[in-house]
Formats: sequence, C-alpha cells, structure tokens
Amino acid sequence: MSGEVAKGFAAFGARRGVTRAQSWWGRSWVQALEDTSLDNDQLKRGRRFANSGQVGTITISAGRIAATVHAPEDTYEAVVVVDRLSADQWTRFLDQVGSRAGHIAALLDGEMPHDLVEAAADAAVPLLPGIGDLDPSCTCDGWELPCQHAAALCYQVGWLLDEDPFVLLLMRGRSREDLLDDLQQRATTGTSAATDGLVGVPAAEAFSIEPAELPEPPALPAKVELDELAVTGQQPPAGMEPASLPLLVLDAARRARAELRALLTHSADPWILDEWQDAVRLAADYPMFTERLATALGRPAELAVGVTAWSYGGAPGLDVLDNEWAPDPSEIARARTELTAAWDLTFEVSGNRLTAADRQLRLDRTGRWHPYTLIDNTWLPTGPADRDPTAALASGA
Repeated sequence: MSGEVAKGFAAFGARRGVTRAQSWWGRSWVQALEDTSLDNDQLKRGRRFANSGQVGTITISAGRIAATVHAPEDTYEAVVVVDRLSADQWTRFLDQVGSRAGHIAALLDGEMPHDLVEAAADAAVPLLPGIGDLDPSCTCDGWELPCQHAAALCYQVGWLLDEDPFVLLLMRGRSREDLLDDLQQRATTGTSAATDGLVGVPAAEAFSIEPAELPEPPALPAKVELDELAVTGQQPPAGMEPASLPLLVLDAARRARAELRALLTHSADPWILDEWQDAVRLAADYPMFTERLATALGRPAELAVGVTAWSYGGAPGLDVLDNEWAPDPSEIARARTELTAAWDLTFEVSGNRLTAADRQLRLDRTGRWHPYTLIDNTWLPTGPADRDPTAALASGA
C-alpha cells in the first residue's frame, strides 16, 4: 500500500463570521465536539482562537489530529484522537463505495454523499464521529475536555472537511491515494465481498431484454381561476351568501390540484389540516371570509394571530404557533450554539423553542425556524421562517 500516512495543512488566517463548518459532514464533525463538551465557555473561546488564526499547521494522520495553538500567555500542543477503521471495516466500506460509481465521483468532487455515510453505517463502518468519539488532549493546565485549544483545532478541522471529505478518510486510516489504489485494484480483479460467490448473467443477455414501457403520467391541469368556474344550478347552504359558493369551489379545485401535483412529482402530500387550521388558511387565502370565520369560531384575536403565522410559514408555521414538540436534541443544540456565537444571548430550551428574554425561535417539523416576540405578555410571530436560525432571529427583530 502506498500513499501518505500523514498530511500537513497550512494554518488558516484570521476569519470573520460564523466559525462552524458549512458542509453537512463538516457540521456533523463539529456537532460531535459540541455534544461531548460540558463547558460552553471553552467552546466560545475555542471559536475565538479558530477565527483569529491562532492555530498553526494541522497535521492529520491515521487516528490522530494535532496542531500548535498560540495563546497570549504560551504555546500549546493540542491533539484529538479518533478511532481508526479496522481492515475488515475498510473492506466493507470499499464494498459500499464500489457499489455505485457516483460515490467515488462525489468524493473526488468534494462531496460526501448522505447515502454513502448511511450505507457505511448500516455495514457497521462509522465514518462521522458521534458523542464521545473524539478524544481531545492538550499541554495546557485546563481540565475541560475539550479545552479551548483543542476546541479551536476541532473547529478548523471542520473547515478542512468542508474543502476535502478525504480528510475524514485520512483520519480514519487511509490516504486519498491508498483509497483510490484499492478501488482501482478491486475494479481490475473484480474482488468484492458483496459479490463473492454470486453467479450473474452475461451483460449482452441482460441488455437484450426489452424493458417494459410505462405510460406517460398525465399532465398537471392549469391552475383554475375564479372566472373560469361554472357553478350553476347549485344553491348555497342556509346562511351562506351566494357569492361565497364559487370561492369555496375554487378553493376545493386548487387543493385537489395540489394533491395531484404531489402524486405526479412524488413530493410530500399537502399538510393535513384540522378544522381550526383550515379556517385560518381560508381567512389567509380569502380575506373576505375573515369576519365571518371569526364570528363563527368566536376567536377573532386568535384568528388574526393565526393568519399572521400562516402568512409567515404556511401550515408548519401555524403548527408551531399552537403546538410544542420534541425535535432531535442535536438540532436544538446546534442552533443554540450558533445563536449564542452570533448574538451573544443566553437561550433557554423548551421542546422546539429557544427563548432569550423577549425573543424566541420555534422549530417547525420541516426544519425551519420561526421568530417570535413577546408583546403584551403574548408570544406573537414577527417574521418569515428560515432554515438558518440566526437569519430567522434577525428577520423577527
């Protein structure tokens, strides 16, 4: 086996802005660090060290990451140890990479495919670290794990992962060159644990089979307009104005079209609404119904707030207005760390809600954050939803 067993990466210069990695795999690396830490102050200081360019050349080898960190009072050696993959685990990983040409192409293009990581995990091959998988140490006197110097090193490794996912494989025990050589050899010899002992058919025979032709899906009908409806011979129910019936027919036609579009495009079904949520939707989409709906429901103030929530975030926005739920704790922890770094506020956690004084963010079930403000002792939606919690908080200011 040839290739580098260790590689040095030039020190990063000073940076401004968010310290966290940007790629999903880089963010997973940082999340493992932050989920393990018991001291947020060390993480804050670590982010400052990382951003100020006080971390020297980073050396990554199989199972080990090291760098010199230059602090005002002294210079320290920070090290982070990770588990190397065994020979058997590398064999299973190569089976997963070799099973799809797109995997290696994505790696060479600087991407780490989700399905590759998931397939490797299914084969008991951990690529990304989890809680407790990073073992930091440092020559400083700090007792925290990680200390600020090791935390700074980990944050900058997240930047390296953004640029090259092969860095993750190097720390797991194989250099880029070794991995590509192994894949080339397997392609030449046809060896693969996944295919050993299997009997196939000649390619010519397989390709000679005529594939069955599926009918083309129907075209999605054009969006109907009110003046295109032909509502005749129907009398509205008692108490309903005749002018309301065409609007309700229009609404039914548009909702049916949304259901059909979801089927044809294999996308998520439209949100299933209860009676109250549907009333809010109608009031938001057809303002002429607002007064009548408010009278019928007997909740005019709540209806007005609901319409605002719907206008900012649709059905998911209305759901977080009325419901508190329990998302993945790591998602909440990640957002809390980003917000604390960007806004220097202390956020309390309750379910899907992050609260700091009179500001609040609520995470919906589609992964978007909704800003709320405490006004006259009532939490009210005050801005559009965003997948970036810092942007969402800024929009609701």
